[in-house]
Amino acid sequence: MKTENIKSLFEQFEAIVCDYNGVECWSARELHTLLGYTQWRNFLLVVDKAKSACANAGVNVADHFADVRSEERRVGKE
Repeated sequence: MKTENIKSLFEQFEAIVCDYNGVECWSARELHTLLGYTQWRNFLLVVDKAKSACANAGVNVADHFADVRSEERRVGKE
């Protein structure tokens, strides 16, 4: 990949960063098109694999995926 392409992608990536309580984070909805996925449902498969990889590595999935965290809150209230 050419240097100018990498710089452009980096700038696009940094342009969609969000600050959540002092922590940088990115919305999967915004990332999926930047990463070349034309359909959200195809990107969801990748997100599911990433969640599995976290779990297999012994990492708390809820620390890295907001939807998991919100699901845990709902379950805890029942």
